[in-house]
Amino acid sequence: MSKLPDESFRDAIGTVDEKGKRLWVFPKIPKGKFYKNRKLVSYFLLLFLFGAPFFKINGNQFLLFNVTERKFNIFGFPFWPQDFYLFVISMLVGVVFVALFTVAFGRIFCGWVCPQTIFMEMVFRRIEFWIEGDRGAQIRLAKQKWDAEKIRKRLIKWIVFFIVSFLIANVFLAYLIGSDELVQLIEQPLHQNWSTFIALLIFTGVFYFIYAWFREQVCIIACPYGRLQGVLLDNKSIIVAYDHVRGEKEIGRAKFDKKENRTLTGKGDCIDCKQCVSVCPTGIDIRNGTQLECINCTACIDECDAIMEKVNLPKGLIRYASEDEITEKAKFEFSPRMKGYTAVLFILTGIFIGLLFLRNDVQATIFRLPGQLFEHKGENISNVFTYKIMNKTNEDFSDIHFKLLNPKGEIKTVGKESFTITKGGMSQGTLFVEINSLLLDGDKTEIEIGVYNGEKLIETERTNFLGPRSFN
Repeated sequence: MSKLPDESFRDAIGTVDEKGKRLWVFPKIPKGKFYKNRKLVSYFLLLFLFGAPFFKINGNQFLLFNVTERKFNIFGFPFWPQDFYLFVISMLVGVVFVALFTVAFGRIFCGWVCPQTIFMEMVFRRIEFWIEGDRGAQIRLAKQKWDAEKIRKRLIKWIVFFIVSFLIANVFLAYLIGSDELVQLIEQPLHQNWSTFIALLIFTGVFYFIYAWFREQVCIIACPYGRLQGVLLDNKSIIVAYDHVRGEKEIGRAKFDKKENRTLTGKGDCIDCKQCVSVCPTGIDIRNGTQLECINCTACIDECDAIMEKVNLPKGLIRYASEDEITEKAKFEFSPRMKGYTAVLFILTGIFIGLLFLRNDVQATIFRLPGQLFEHKGENISNVFTYKIMNKTNEDFSDIHFKLLNPKGEIKTVGKESFTITKGGMSQGTLFVEINSLLLDGDKTEIEIGVYNGEKLIETERTNFLGPRSFN
């Protein structure tokens, strides 16, 4: 009777022991080709992340998510609450895009693009390596008594972590309130902005807690993306995988012995050095197969390739591969499921681009005042309307007025005949429309009102005009 494989590792996450106590992860400093490429990608994304709130296109912040004022800038395009449908479609595009990449390439987003991974592995972890040393030095320091050396290193690390967290919190605040507003708050005396400063300290505390203590638990516990793997991945998905066919062979993995020929003995190419475990930032053994803790960071690939090179065995024991490629030597194919996701992605992207081009820079809404009937004024019929005009551009409109385009008639605004709307501003008010009764089509007539800035027509709006019922 064959022995069943040990699946006990699936009963608990790798960072918790049998008593439920957290096991602190001390990963080894990663080195290799993939890590170098990840650093380049991470530095580019960090530059983008820190620069996006301060970079402007036509005066608009490149990225802005001002929830309190309900103003959003996406790649320099301003969006308002009236454009919420565009925001929803863009989010759907993002979700389908991530789902497609997960089906095709596993959690490549987590390992290469996710801000949590970038900040943890490329910022805070590197600071920790710089102050406390590599894996062995960190383990010794953790077991060491609280002497002068340990206190000094821990205080330096905590202070640097706090400063970096404070910097991240400021950038995060720039995304929420705008970079110009942030600069003004920094220049003002502290006693004038206690509420903002307290909010900034709260954000700093959250970031500090995540990167100083919670760490990989964000990916394992808090982030739902790992759970989605079980739904989205299949045997054709390209993931960071251990080639168990080559690594185990007939007998299984075994320690390296330079005097023996492993091909003749039937031993697998895995020499059980456990370096792939030591370098993993979430503390798992990739040889156990796909696990929700794996973020596809490729650290195990680099480490395993380095070991294989030292023992004169082929590289790629751990690599980007699908389960079908490992077991059946099947090449990557664009499966029907991937084609379906791609089709949905193209459709949603097309709809989003089309709506984006159809979106007006000026939005006007004109409604007849509820509960008000028409009024006779000689031969004319008068209706009361309310208007709301939003300027989504980066220019001031200094001479806004209305004209009745169809049918002929007269428009009178309550107050000034023309008014100004500043960039990103809004104006609302009341106006009267008078039309000769002979030009009406009965009790309801559709009319067209033009909104002008000087002599330039910037928007047209259609609405219903109420008149006396005809008995002809």
